Amino acid sequence: MAIRRDYVLLLTSRCLRAFGFGMSAVVIGVHLERRGLSGAAIGAVLAAGLATASLAGLLFAAMAARIGRRPALALTGVLMSLTGLDLALAHDPRLLLAAALTGMLGLASLDLGPFAALEQALLAEAAPGRARNRAFARYSLSGALAGAGGGLAAGLIGTEAIFWLYAALGLLTALPPLLLTSAAEPDRRLDAPGSIIPIRPMAGLAALFALDAFGGGLVANAVIAYWLHARFGAGPGVLGPVFSAVALVQAASYEVSGRLSDRVGLVNTMVWTHLPSNVLLLLVPLSPSLPMAVALLLARFCLSQMDVPARQAYVVSIVPPAQRAGAVASTGALRGVTQAFGPAVAGAAIQSAVFGLPFFLGGAVKIVYDLGLYTGFKAKKAEHELT
Repeated sequence: MAIRRDYVLLLTSRCLRAFGFGMSAVVIGVHLERRGLSGAAIGAVLAAGLATASLAGLLFAAMAARIGRRPALALTGVLMSLTGLDLALAHDPRLLLAAALTGMLGLASLDLGPFAALEQALLAEAAPGRARNRAFARYSLSGALAGAGGGLAAGLIGTEAIFWLYAALGLLTALPPLLLTSAAEPDRRLDAPGSIIPIRPMAGLAALFALDAFGGGLVANAVIAYWLHARFGAGPGVLGPVFSAVALVQAASYEVSGRLSDRVGLVNTMVWTHLPSNVLLLLVPLSPSLPMAVALLLARFCLSQMDVPARQAYVVSIVPPAQRAGAVASTGALRGVTQAFGPAVAGAAIQSAVFGLPFFLGGAVKIVYDLGLYTGFKAKKAEHELT
């Protein structure tokens, strides 16, 4: 019963945060412009927010080792609240930059930030054994749906009010971690002493995840949207519904991922769904028409994110409980930093985007990742797959 309660509390906190992040991502650029920031200054704030979100997990994993995961996760809610208050009240560019340096600006995905390592480590304790695969799938599903809801709400709420609500949501996300039972914390007596970040097997796995993130950056949604516009003349009236459909099929795929992982295993789920999606990605720029390109993209997105919950469940399940937060933080940091280079490379090739160069590069890089993951880790089972 305590485990079920902890699981519900973690999902509640995640949904509240995702709703806030969904709102912020829609309006943050416009809000900073209205505060008088130049385009270059806005870019600097957003870049700082992404970089901090990628790296802050390492700091909070170390903090959790000292004070516990529950209070450390609650602190991320306080940081989210302070970020909202800063954005609602500040006009000085230096103060607005400070909001980015909390790592809680809501720009990165829900997979990156100071909260991710703690929340996923706690979720592993709240969902032991065979329940873990579907628990992580619904963790991804709930976040995706709540984030989409926040994006829709942003269109109905004034920009100023959004960040006051963001601050309130931050405080609300701080409460559920404090209500978790002690079962959510690992018993360190059961773990051999050592670093909170397991060097093995995380080094090879983190390098592979970084390669995948780089490939993902090459075909970020903004690049895909530009290609559809450059190649077929698609405007906002077409792009909006297309990417709304993308978000829905991605969310649905998370639930399928959990069920598939139960049947074929986590590594097989990651590779067997990701590899075909990347073959589809290579076919997109060969499309002779807009409907064909959209159909291939939707087919690709039905599969491309199914590895996310499987990856999360795998990372926390191949290390001792006390090292789970460090494992998520280290792989997330490298993924986040590497992903930032993808759009830059795609930007350099943007003049050739009409010819589909980012698709070919991104698909090729991701296929190399898939083959490397299967070759290197197919024999290494997760903790709950061994029973």
